[in-house]
Amino acid sequence: MVFRLLPEEVESLWTLFTAPIVWAGHFLLCYVGAAVFCAKPQLFGLGFGTLRLTIAFATFAALAAIVLSAFLAWRQWSFGTRDPPHDDPTRHDRVLFQGFATLLLSGLSFVAVIMTGMPALFMTECLR
Repeated sequence: MVFRLLPEEVESLWTLFTAPIVWAGHFLLCYVGAAVFCAKPQLFGLGFGTLRLTIAFATFAALAAIVLSAFLAWRQWSFGTRDPPHDDPTRHDRVLFQGFATLLLSGLSFVAVIMTGMPALFMTECLR
């Protein structure tokens, strides 16, 4: 059912940049949120545990978006049935290349989101 809602093939450069944009948004949310919270903890009236939970929620949401992007890229790459390089000057090879490149960027962004959210696991208070 869900697979029918997703487009079969999306030929746009936006799909290539989806996962890195999700990572960049997650990065900004985590680090700017933590900086503001630690600079003015009384501003929100919440504890540091709430900040950690917010970062964890943002991390899981970003990972879910990146996994969806990776699935769409994998499907665009014909589920990995075609080996690279896709360097022929045809529309078909261009679509396969874009799917493969998006899949690789999704993997890189997945790891980057995990690394960005990791400090929230180990920090228990703001350092001054």
